[in-house]
Amino acid sequence: MIQTVFFDHDGGVDDLLSLLLLLTMPDITLTGVVVTPADCYPDYAAEASRKFIDLMGKPEVSVAISTVRGVHAFPEVWRAQPYIINALPQLLTIEEPQTPLSSQEGVDFTVDTLMQTPEPVTYLMTGPCTTLVAALRREPKAAKKIKEIVWMAGAVNVTGNVRTYTHNGSAEWNIYWDAPSSHWLLQQDIPLTLVPLDVTNHVPVGIPFLKQLARQAHYEVAQLASVCWATTINSIPGYDYLYHMWDVLATTVIGRRNLFGTQQITIDLAIHPPNEGETIATPGGHPITMVTDVALNDFYEYLLQQFQCDFDF
Repeated sequence: MIQTVFFDHDGGVDDLLSLLLLLTMPDITLTGVVVTPADCYPDYAAEASRKFIDLMGKPEVSVAISTVRGVHAFPEVWRAQPYIINALPQLLTIEEPQTPLSSQEGVDFTVDTLMQTPEPVTYLMTGPCTTLVAALRREPKAAKKIKEIVWMAGAVNVTGNVRTYTHNGSAEWNIYWDAPSSHWLLQQDIPLTLVPLDVTNHVPVGIPFLKQLARQAHYEVAQLASVCWATTINSIPGYDYLYHMWDVLATTVIGRRNLFGTQQITIDLAIHPPNEGETIATPGGHPITMVTDVALNDFYEYLLQQFQCDFDF
């Protein structure tokens, strides 16, 4: 069965690999891509997105740049990642992407794309929700055009990944970037599947997986994925290898839902310090579907299989 998907990402390496993964799925119709300017410098992220789409032979998919602003900025060193991706040889060979860069601002593009889609879409979101919230506030009827939101966000029963002097460490970045908009989105009557750190913590990008991927580097897509993940080795300071497949895991929910365990829970979000953005399981909260676990071996095998292909341009 063909799924119609709209992709809202914020430009990190993981987001771009999620786009690459989406483009390998034969049962997905991608209606549009919007870049939310959170974990990226958006012009570079949009350029890389367009080149990925070119390489995969889908230039009918347009990309737009949102101009929304969050409350708390991502670290600049993280935001520079798409600039590095654009320097990879596979992308440097594309002088001018054929995939259109929409002349519309990203919120307008999101509204128009949703309203013009005949059937409700799965809204895949791997960054903050600010673009979507702005779109729904501008055109409330667009909510009826969304069948489900799949969102990589939150930390329910585990520690968050925000490390600042004024925060207690309970929040995950995609929510912390704009906790008020996240809180507003929770209150809307749209089915929401949350892919939190509780499950993404189980999928680090480890050397054993990268070795497996390297063995199939004779496939062009596998080679591109390999070099993209290689750029993440020192992108997050720490004594251990800390980069995870946050967004790629959420994207796999679109393609292989049977690999995941889920739980129906109710949550609320804190919107004030010191725990701003914390995802709180509470009986009086808003109902969501939380992804709780993944069949790890099957997940990694799925990625390896999907990337066993060449470019189509």
